Amino acid sequence: MAPPAPADPLAGLLDPATTVLLTVECQRGVVGPDSALPELAAAARASGALVTVARLVAGAHDAGVQVVHAIAERRPDGRGASRNARLFRAAERLPVQQLAGTRAVRVADPIPVGDGDLVVRRLHGLSPLAGTGLDPLLRNLGCRTLVVTGVSANVAVPNTVFDAVNLGYTAVVPADAIAGVPAEYTAAMVRHTLALVATVTTAEAVLRGWRSAPRRG
Repeated sequence: MAPPAPADPLAGLLDPATTVLLTVECQRGVVGPDSALPELAAAARASGALVTVARLVAGAHDAGVQVVHAIAERRPDGRGASRNARLFRAAERLPVQQLAGTRAVRVADPIPVGDGDLVVRRLHGLSPLAGTGLDPLLRNLGCRTLVVTGVSANVAVPNTVFDAVNLGYTAVVPADAIAGVPAEYTAAMVRHTLALVATVTTAEAVLRGWRSAPRRG
């Protein structure tokens, strides 16, 4: 007698009516050709993560899944920006600034932005879910499962996953749709940290789940 097939870890998690796809800091000034963080931008492109995020966003549009783009930016005068960590102070000295209203804070190519997509911008902190209003927005959308993509695997992505879990959402992480530096750190962080709190999968598995689900109205 053949052993039973392993259960699909995504079964029941990807209902388009209760799923939101979140892109984290997939903006021109971070992962674009004129990035403030060229090493991270290079990793996002070389790994294929940026193209994979674009595939997931297009698939979400086709399946009727809500897409939210989380953008990190700052005012030109710096008001409201965090300065309580080395990372923030270093960012103030970078040659490319993520200033509100500039090209740097537009969603980066090749990620498509649909008319129904929402953009959530933050002026402070490390996570798009901390003090930004994204949590009530997700609840108003009926979100139960948050698919987290983007950068960086070093800081913003794990912060987002932890915050999502603490707030009661089920987090799904397509490991091929996130990037960080160095590349081997990303793989280790996914295996030893995110896999403990999120459902780690692939973009293709997520897309397959959406293709097999009834389209959201």
